Amino acid sequence: MQSHSPQEIEAEATVSTGLGTERRSWQGLFYACLAVFFFSTSPVFIRLATPFTSVEIAFWRLAIAALLVLLLGLVTHQSLLLSPRDLPRFLLYGLVTALHFIFYIASLSFTTIAHSLAIVYTSPIFVTLFSALVLREALPMRKYIGIVVAVIGVAFMAGFEPHYTACQPQEGHCMLLGDSLALLSAICYGIYSIAGRGERDRHPLFRYTFYVYGLAALWLLPVMLYFAFRHTYPLPALGAVIALGVLPLGLGHTLYNASLRTLHATYANLIATQEVTGGILLGILWLHEIPSLTAIIGVIVTLAGIISVLL
Repeated sequence: MQSHSPQEIEAEATVSTGLGTERRSWQGLFYACLAVFFFSTSPVFIRLATPFTSVEIAFWRLAIAALLVLLLGLVTHQSLLLSPRDLPRFLLYGLVTALHFIFYIASLSFTTIAHSLAIVYTSPIFVTLFSALVLREALPMRKYIGIVVAVIGVAFMAGFEPHYTACQPQEGHCMLLGDSLALLSAICYGIYSIAGRGERDRHPLFRYTFYVYGLAALWLLPVMLYFAFRHTYPLPALGAVIALGVLPLGLGHTLYNASLRTLHATYANLIATQEVTGGILLGILWLHEIPSLTAIIGVIVTLAGIISVLL
């Protein structure tokens, strides 16, 4: 795979002298920002999806998103056939995507939502590391400071407090285990992001996302069946699950993968962390949940970090 110097990456991600590169960079930024809008609808619809379990929601989100992308591929006449030699690689991508959801869901049983979100969104650190090691797309050193600032801001937004308690299996509580699962989810998110960028020249967008979502759903199918049919399925909850498959995953993640094709993976992933900011804003509008002063400070710090990386 072709190696890129930090100067080349910086030129691609900002406004370059070449009109084509400039247009593609701005297009990628637009896709990433639009993806964040769809990502941000996730907390609201998850609230409305009760009594679906988290595993059921993850499975149906992926399955519905795969069907949506399949339809988009057929409508746009995009080739969806996958070579048998590519199948093992896509099985791995699907497994990584499924593990991202499983680890995140499992972490919530052992740690707080604040801890889990704060740790999962350390993913830009892993994306940056994997980009340099796997794709040979290193960033200029000055931008690493902005990445750290953005991650700290996300921790503030989530209300992160670096406090660990001893593992107490009898009470079903082990914060250290939960935080570790959230960290594994962040690593998987990083691998997922690198895979999307690495395959940009081999497979068109809808083919890539169809197989990743679909195979991830197949990996989750046995776990989902274990939890299925243990509760009622009210129509409002069914509608919320369908919305979760169409909006944050089917449209949001597909736009995120589109942005990865024109942006450095770190830039796209940093923008994706603003799902937390979007969730706060939608929480104000739809659920009338007013954020804390700490959350507002976190938004400002994160945006400052992201701007410093993108400029």
